[in-house]
Amino acid sequence: MVYAKSTGLYSDIGKKARDLLYKDYQGDHKFTLTTYTSNGVSITSNGLKKGDLLLADISTQLKHKNITTDVKVDVNSKVQTTVTIDEPAPGVKAIISFNAPEPKSGKVELQYFHEHAGISTSLGLIAKPVINFSGVVGIPNISFGTDVSFDTATGNFTKYNAGFSFANADLIGSLILNDKGETLTASYFHTVSPLTNTAVGAEFTHNFSTKENTLNIGTQHLLDPLTAVKARVNNYGKASALIQHEFRPKSLITISGEVDTRAIEKSAKVGLALALKP
Repeated sequence: MVYAKSTGLYSDIGKKARDLLYKDYQGDHKFTLTTYTSNGVSITSNGLKKGDLLLADISTQLKHKNITTDVKVDVNSKVQTTVTIDEPAPGVKAIISFNAPEPKSGKVELQYFHEHAGISTSLGLIAKPVINFSGVVGIPNISFGTDVSFDTATGNFTKYNAGFSFANADLIGSLILNDKGETLTASYFHTVSPLTNTAVGAEFTHNFSTKENTLNIGTQHLLDPLTAVKARVNNYGKASALIQHEFRPKSLITISGEVDTRAIEKSAKVGLALALKP
């Protein structure tokens, strides 16, 4: 079983603040259409207009008992396949992925969830793979974690990060040391009103090598049960906002924009995302 109050995985440290500050902001035009066949297979088509570039892909998802198979094909005929097996053993999830026609892209990942720990380990399916290990230990309110990658071909550590997270009923704080100790990120997420999903959050990043500091502050709020708004601003003067409306169950339209307050004469960036589900 996956514990409802598990500490989660390393990638969950600071996730609430990142979702508040970055999720759903769109500077391009994106269209997503999902349909379902009579036997339960979902088919999703994605289109993205990024400047003058048009990108597209189509993906399918098939669920059978505890096995989920995802296959995605893009315009370059690249096929990405992911097979997820839930609960092959208590608390365990297995993920196998590979891309065609890339023979060295295969990877297997094992995740383990416990009330006081979350562990993920993965390695490439080649002779001398890169091995990644991440783990979190603690209690649901306080947790410590690390994320390490080791290249068996060179014998070097390619990544070693560490993080700490604290949470109570309405506040989540985290501190993460990334890039082999070069970057320190502190984040904060506070729920102001659960009824309207009103929250505020901030993320501060300091690079020890360049001495550069980056600060992002944001908020979110439900205007009504079907309409959400978000806004954010950073210390470089860039301000962004979005409005997202669920015009039918599971179907969303999102309009977002960004302006540079230090160069207000420049045109604002406007993004549009439309996601349709039956």
